[in-house]
Amino acid sequence: MTDRMVIKRINLNSEKLKIKTKLAFGIGATGEGAANWIFAGLTFFFYNQVLNLSGTLTGLAVLIAIIFDAISDPLMGSISDRFKSRLGRRHPFMFIAPFPTVIALYLMFFPPEGLSEYALFGWLIFSTIILRLSVTLFAVPHLALGAELSEDYIERSRVMSYNNLFGYMGVIIMHIFVWFLIFPYFTGDNLGQLYQESYTPIAIFCMVLVSLCILSSAYFTKDRIPYLKQPSNNDSKIKFIDLFKDIIGALGNRNYLRLLVGMFFISMLIGTHETLAIYMVTFFWELSAQQIGWLIINNIIGFGFGFIATAKLHQRFDKRLIIVIGVLGLTIFWSAAVNLTLLGFAPENGSWKLVTLIICLGSIASASGSILAISVMSALADVVDEHELNTGVRQEGVFYAARTFFSKTSNGIGHVIAGLALDFIEFPTNAVPGEIAHETIFKLGLIDGPFAMIWGLIAAFFYARYKITKESHATIKEKLARKNAV
Repeated sequence: MTDRMVIKRINLNSEKLKIKTKLAFGIGATGEGAANWIFAGLTFFFYNQVLNLSGTLTGLAVLIAIIFDAISDPLMGSISDRFKSRLGRRHPFMFIAPFPTVIALYLMFFPPEGLSEYALFGWLIFSTIILRLSVTLFAVPHLALGAELSEDYIERSRVMSYNNLFGYMGVIIMHIFVWFLIFPYFTGDNLGQLYQESYTPIAIFCMVLVSLCILSSAYFTKDRIPYLKQPSNNDSKIKFIDLFKDIIGALGNRNYLRLLVGMFFISMLIGTHETLAIYMVTFFWELSAQQIGWLIINNIIGFGFGFIATAKLHQRFDKRLIIVIGVLGLTIFWSAAVNLTLLGFAPENGSWKLVTLIICLGSIASASGSILAISVMSALADVVDEHELNTGVRQEGVFYAARTFFSKTSNGIGHVIAGLALDFIEFPTNAVPGEIAHETIFKLGLIDGPFAMIWGLIAAFFYARYKITKESHATIKEKLARKNAV
């Protein structure tokens, strides 16, 4: 590294990031959030209820794609850590990613006509694998870039707050477009989600949004390339065996493993809720499209609060405490409206009183989830520091591959659980709200209510075992500074 780059690195460590940089970094998460939302929120329902693919096969298609994720995500992280180019380690992949993502979205929502059930099953597998690999191509380098932008304990929480907020901007934009502009009016029917033609403008809009956001993030953060760390390995070529050594080395960090296991179980909670969400609002609560649209208020309130509060909470409390409280809040309040309905304490189905109840409880769940996500992402950056101290190797890409993997795994596991559960309770395809057996609806509520909560409680147990505190991290930074000064 040249003297000039060393000076730039010192300036990076001692100064707060400009708002422009945080905004440019965050906007990339909007594209990722939009892609994840359309997959988690609509794909399962589209193939199961609209194209009549069985729930088990729909879930199995995603399960097969998870196998590719388990390999591709950490490998992408290691490649990103070791990659050398004029555009640095991260940006080449960020610039390329939108193109295969758009192709994958097109394939997923425009399958050829006349396919048999198993041919449709194969098509879903193929398009899902391409989409998830494409998201990996952007999300892993993007998050690793975020960890590199600052080395300060609190400032990196602020950086991840922008990532979290803008990620949910993608969710909010897609939700408003779908439930206010398309499903209520496109087919001239209040149940537009049951008609295939409704999904054409949704897919096109998502493709445009993803492309613009990801390319903007890559372009407007490239001025930070000279300030970022270079690959720890000075070899001129990336060796395949080294990639696996990087992954094994990361798994040797106990704090990383605790976060990893926690993320696995929280992904089961999130995945189950997100996959079943459209079933719950359509069939369980029998809400209109406009009523479903207004439910986005809980995300706006919750994630806005998380953006404002998380860094301030980290100044007063250790991240471990905030993470555990966030998990418990998310677990309890996300299922609260369902549980109250099952107990007979909720307002009448289809009423605005019910919508208000769901928004109030959902706002607390969203705030908890927002604080949890930011805290875990910030904690991962602290673990990277600990790993560098212990091994001398800096591996943001490998460590943040876990977040990307479990973000997509939550979709996948949710699809698998939902698919098996829907077939087990014999939930019909081409279903009509109000005409499904009460027993079947009650079982649907049990899956999205008490059953889903189990995974969040298990996640809280593992998150509570995370050991890095504000004081121990300060010690780590001091030791790293002395080590690097030698």
